[in-house]
Amino acid sequence: MSDSSSQTPPARESLIEYPCDFPIKVMGERVDGFVHAITHIAKQFDPGYDASTVELRESSSGKYLGVTITVRATSREQLDELYRTLTSHPMVKVVL
Repeated sequence: MSDSSSQTPPARESLIEYPCDFPIKVMGERVDGFVHAITHIAKQFDPGYDASTVELRESSSGKYLGVTITVRATSREQLDELYRTLTSHPMVKVVL
């Protein structure tokens, strides 16, 4: 008798079809240079990134700023590395 729990599950398929425009929301304290830092990272992963498309939302207290960037995603690896780079930035609190 075979134990089915020991079998390797099939690789998870991506629900994203590449290439596509992919929005990412980045939260951080509202400080000078925050938006520039985020758009600079976006351009590293999407050379055609247009910084004029950035969307900004302040928190109700004004202490935090939400920055939505929309990058041209070409692969899961590109998005994973972009998320890692954003989350490791000292100005970034949360990446969604």
